[in-house]
Amino acid sequence: MGQSFSLGRIRGIQIGVNWSVLLIVALLAYGLAAGQFPAEVPHRPEAEYVVAAIVTAVAYMASLLAHELAHSLVARRNGVQVEGITLWLLGGVSRLQGEFPNPGAELRVAGVGPLTSLVLGAIFTLVAWLLHGSGTGGVAVAALAWLGGINILLAVFNVIPAAPLDGGRLLQAVVWAITKDKLKAAMWAARAGQVLGWALIVVGGYLVLALRDYSWLWFVILGWFLTSAATAENQQAVVQSRLRTVAVREIMTANPVTVPASATVTRFLHDLLPWLRHSAFPVVDDDGQTVGLVTVRRVNAVPADERDRTTLRQIASPLAEVARATPDEPVADVLPRLNGGSDGRALVFDGGRLAGIVAPADISRALERISGNRGAFGSAGRWRRP
Repeated sequence: MGQSFSLGRIRGIQIGVNWSVLLIVALLAYGLAAGQFPAEVPHRPEAEYVVAAIVTAVAYMASLLAHELAHSLVARRNGVQVEGITLWLLGGVSRLQGEFPNPGAELRVAGVGPLTSLVLGAIFTLVAWLLHGSGTGGVAVAALAWLGGINILLAVFNVIPAAPLDGGRLLQAVVWAITKDKLKAAMWAARAGQVLGWALIVVGGYLVLALRDYSWLWFVILGWFLTSAATAENQQAVVQSRLRTVAVREIMTANPVTVPASATVTRFLHDLLPWLRHSAFPVVDDDGQTVGLVTVRRVNAVPADERDRTTLRQIASPLAEVARATPDEPVADVLPRLNGGSDGRALVFDGGRLAGIVAPADISRALERISGNRGAFGSAGRWRRP
């Protein structure tokens, strides 16, 4: 669900919108203007229904954004990097990078989203009740009441203990805290998500066929999405479980070729690269200390007329932004770091000495050896929810 256009930033977090949001806003607005509002508040001008429906649909998407912002802000407070938020057809996605430091952090990040929706639902419902009690009626009260109900429903649905819902994250955090096994907890939550997804597909499909009511197709669509997402998470957990038995030293490229920080891009391209077979290189200073990582992609991005005066140090990823590992730790622990680090590589240090480098291809080859399945490498450390 790629980002189609940007709404800017909120508290430094990039907000993107997928084209499918336009579809859901249009469907909601049509349903409210043509059915919900005229049924609850009859004999009003059609324009009033249309305007109220559009405003309500947009307010609903703003509520989803508030839900995701709560996830992202609390995640950032707990030391997890936030790439951004994307709104799409079935809700929103907070794109987080890295691992949760402990079960408590995951519990807080997971719980704050439904809590935000519940608070918003209570506020909308309270305002609608106060306006109705004061004798004020009309479409505005119906719109507020609908927003209150939908936000409360969103909160309740999201605490169902099944991944990738927030409740699945809550279940994962609890199981992690009890078993001290994060991967086992992830697999439990993913399997619960698969069960829920298939249940929605079966129930929705039966009701469509039995009642000839095609509105239940939403159950089928949602079930399909949940099943697909939960299956992907389960596969990811299986991959990490297998990689838990493999040490970094078994897959890394030992004693990697380094390049001098003072070398210009021109010298690198003409004198060094033709003799080297890799695409990423640790950068060292005059004292032999590692100061960063440079890739061929970064080098090629330098304009031709600037290559004579641009050094590798200037274009390299600083060491602080590069994922790091030790030779004896499990590859499963490095995988999220690899995805969250700059340029998708990890430098391996043994007692302060540069011992190796790990690339995604190294992990793919390790998985091929373990399971015989090609192309099993996938991203990790991202928070996604419908």
